Amino acid sequence: MSSSSTEQTGAARELRAEATVDAAPDQVWRLLTDFGRMPEWSPELVMMVPLKPGGLRLGQWYLGVNRRKAALWPTRSVVARLEPGRVVAWDTTSSGARWIWEVSESPDRPGTTRVVHRRPVPRDLTKVSRMFAPVFLGGNDSHADELEAGMQQTVDRLKAAVEGS
Repeated sequence: MSSSSTEQTGAARELRAEATVDAAPDQVWRLLTDFGRMPEWSPELVMMVPLKPGGLRLGQWYLGVNRRKAALWPTRSVVARLEPGRVVAWDTTSSGARWIWEVSESPDRPGTTRVVHRRPVPRDLTKVSRMFAPVFLGGNDSHADELEAGMQQTVDRLKAAVEGS
């Protein structure tokens, strides 16, 4: 089934987490794009480091190392969208997923920031991802559920870090 022709379900569905942060968008953006700190917030990410010089920019590659229980695996991600202060997204080549962070002023609470973290799968999950998750992560759908809960935990921890700084 093609993900472009029907709404995705299961592991390929769009995952989402969000929060309202009691801080200005530029404060949230500064912390969010300090990817060296991302493992402090994410329950699955061990590290995320740039692989090419030049800092955060379109086309930048990042090496991610993830862990779930005894399973440890690397990922390579490429920054696919960057609107400084507003949106950063990277495509993870090993899974087919896109990880999107959106930052905007909260329309209903001036002086606060709405943070949305999404993980769509623009095409389909890769064969590697479809084979790896059942063997090492307890299944594709259950791992997607766990990822979505972890995304909310990541957003909540980012919120706490921003509000505590």
